[in-house]
Amino acid sequence: MQASRARLFKEYKEVQREKSADPDIQLVCDDSNIFKWTALIKGPSETPYEGGMFQLSFSIPEQYPLLPPQVRFLTKIFHPNVHFKTGEICLDILKNAWSPAWTLQSVCRAIIALMAHPEPDSPLNCDSGNLLRSGDIRGYQSMARMYTKLAAMPKKG
Repeated sequence: MQASRARLFKEYKEVQREKSADPDIQLVCDDSNIFKWTALIKGPSETPYEGGMFQLSFSIPEQYPLLPPQVRFLTKIFHPNVHFKTGEICLDILKNAWSPAWTLQSVCRAIIALMAHPEPDSPLNCDSGNLLRSGDIRGYQSMARMYTKLAAMPKKG
């Protein structure tokens, strides 16, 4: 547990130092628990998520970085690799392809890349996956855009 605390503290210092280096990601550590983090990520440009701000929740195991963090979307998102109700993310690096070389920041980058390049063949959201697999790109994009506007964009007025 001491090693994971030291690693997380090192990542915390890097995040503080590089805040302006990556404007698409805002990582914040819980004040009272270094094993709980949240992130705000920007929806990637030229996707239905563009203009949205999506909140992620990180729950970090005591064996980190030997085990991956549990990450889920707190913001509702229509995406084939994200469970619509729980926010669970289907991403290989959060499961069997994890490496201690990954950091919380690089996990956020990978999630942004997944948002831009969905994998409809391993869906957690079957409706979204089926739209893409059947070639209904327009249907998928309009649903994803609608949920982005409803859940991830600031309300006007």
